[in-house]
Amino acid sequence: MKDEFEELKKIVTEHETRISKLEGLAFEKVIKSRGKSKREKKISIKEFFRSKRPKTNVHRTLAIGYYLEKYEGMSLFNVNDVNNRFRAGKEPIPSNTQAFINQNIKNGHIMECPQKKDKKKAYVLTNSGEEFVENDFSRKEI
Repeated sequence: MKDEFEELKKIVTEHETRISKLEGLAFEKVIKSRGKSKREKKISIKEFFRSKRPKTNVHRTLAIGYYLEKYEGMSLFNVNDVNNRFRAGKEPIPSNTQAFINQNIKNGHIMECPQKKDKKKAYVLTNSGEEFVENDFSRKEI
């Protein structure tokens, strides 16, 4: 009887191991398929502006930086990238985009990178900048 119990215990353990592996593989497939659908359904900058509704050029500049990083996969961006997205979104290009980037730096939402992009200063969003855009340009109190 003891041997039968041990044999059953061994079989159950083997089944549990196999089921866990199968569940892991299934979960990986779901995650990969979600990633693909996000890449396939790229949102335009115009649609992004409509969803976030930035009201000032400082917010629009920050929103473009967020869009470049999250939807276009840019690890860093420069003034030309921002101006090109203003144009693509059919928004008026500010006369001094650099001033709005600088204001976002002062606000702690963007930071300058040590690297250059196309021989120009390059920037990335900070964590607080990402959160600010994700919260539709309002600070969330902790």
